[in-house]
Amino acid sequence: MKYNLSDICYYAKDKIDVAALDEDTYISTENMMPNKGGITRASSLPTVAQTQFFSTGDVLVSNIRPYFKKIWFAEYDGGCSNDVLVFRAKDSVSKRFLYYVLADDAFFKYSMATSKGTKMPRGDKVAIMKYDVPNFTYEEQEKIAGILEGLDRIIQLNREINDNLEQQAVLLFRSWFLDFSQSQSVKRQDSEFGEIPLNFSVVKVGSIPMLVTDYVANGSFASLKENVTLYQEPNYAYFVRNTDLKSGSFGVYVDQHSYEFLSKSTLYGGEIIISNVGDVGSVFLCPKLDGPMTLGNNIIMLRPEDDVLRYYLYIWFKHLQGQALIQGIKGGSAQPKFNKTDFKNTSLLLPPLDLLSRFHETVAPMFEAISQNQAENKRLSDLRETLLPQLMSGDIDISNIDL
Repeated sequence: MKYNLSDICYYAKDKIDVAALDEDTYISTENMMPNKGGITRASSLPTVAQTQFFSTGDVLVSNIRPYFKKIWFAEYDGGCSNDVLVFRAKDSVSKRFLYYVLADDAFFKYSMATSKGTKMPRGDKVAIMKYDVPNFTYEEQEKIAGILEGLDRIIQLNREINDNLEQQAVLLFRSWFLDFSQSQSVKRQDSEFGEIPLNFSVVKVGSIPMLVTDYVANGSFASLKENVTLYQEPNYAYFVRNTDLKSGSFGVYVDQHSYEFLSKSTLYGGEIIISNVGDVGSVFLCPKLDGPMTLGNNIIMLRPEDDVLRYYLYIWFKHLQGQALIQGIKGGSAQPKFNKTDFKNTSLLLPPLDLLSRFHETVAPMFEAISQNQAENKRLSDLRETLLPQLMSGDIDISNIDL
């Protein structure tokens, strides 16, 4: 027997003063990541006096364009915009179980099918509460949530390990290339980056043997519109976007024709990717996914010819002087952006090749471990998405599972 969603939860309608919030406790559709990727820090607070309140254990779901699958289990109290639905579990209902009910792809498909509007579809709040949910005892709910939460815990642990490994590489970078700990005996010279060793040089990014390309390098906007089709279901190749790299979850695809048309921005893994429109200055290393990949829009890709530059450039642009230089060439008022020409004209501190090689050899195992953890997270995420509907439908017997 199945019940309606309204039988296990309700919409929380409490309010909170915006003055009591900050960028870490305010959630909007903008800082919710697609494909169940959680949240990031808000870029700003709303201008209204009050907004919706959520408490620890509530489930937040973006109600705009449900196909983006933006959902988060609240780990603290805070406030959110009116475009975010706040679901609160009823008594005798597991909060984590409610989260996984709403994280099921079937829920997002239902929300989209009953949504209103075409250009900016919004979930119908009345229809959403009529969504069919399975009838499980509280013990069964906890077992189902425990199985899925176990996978999510490993995914989170891998992310924390990756953050730690990257910070170690950044500390080493600072020591070698800002404090010049490996060049103590080398005489100094003045530069736009201050006093640097004589065997270091300052060059323009465009002078480095390196491919710098983007989505629009493949043709005019008209030809791109005609030849590139995006899909929300698995297809020939991944279409890698800034939001996907942020969340670590990749759910947009292109067909084979689109992939071949976008041949000037094919990805193989390991490229440095920088957002150059909107969220300017977000920097990532492209992961190696389990299929062909192509670069999405509003980001540029760097592929140096000499591999020893890869991690140096990544850290330079993400964590150090390169980040300030990127922000310095940012233009546009309604939508911040920078162009490839200005980017190529930014300066770069270039260490001697022997030091670069030593740095690469030292940090490469760290980034290889990060890549392996990312691949494991992809497998675990796929496993979770396979198990979730089977657990909810009762196809998997959980009676003998002890958690």
